[in-house]
Amino acid sequence: MGCPCGHLTDPVRTCLCTTRQIQRYRTRISGPLMDRIDIHIEVPALRYVELSGERRGEASSEVRARVNAARKVQAARFNGTNGVRCNAQMSPRMIENHCVLDERSKSLLANAFERLGMSARAHSRILKVGRTIADLDGSERIASHHLTEAIGYRSLDRPL
Repeated sequence: MGCPCGHLTDPVRTCLCTTRQIQRYRTRISGPLMDRIDIHIEVPALRYVELSGERRGEASSEVRARVNAARKVQAARFNGTNGVRCNAQMSPRMIENHCVLDERSKSLLANAFERLGMSARAHSRILKVGRTIADLDGSERIASHHLTEAIGYRSLDRPL
């Protein structure tokens, strides 16, 4: 959710919107609704050379293997828990048990929370996404780099 002209993150075209116009545009979706969305990032438009280039990212089969492995970890974690199959479905108590942070990560999250003025719901979403990123990475614990990535996925929580 960028701006009225659509060029806020465009690497080629210049956004002509004022900060006030962008803020007003972003308020079209309420804060409580945005809090319920786990990941929100802005993706800039790609240039033709980036679309037509030979450079390839990670193969789909590799990504699928990591996702399947993470799903198995989550299935084992919540085995016997009625109705819970993945991190996104964790209750507050489950978050407390499965999203344990070291002191560095706690400090990182506290700083982001204060700086960005996040809600309690956004805090929980970040922990759940951080847990999933750690699972994808094959890590039993949420490390600070997992949390940093999860915070980065909350781009609309950031002030302009």
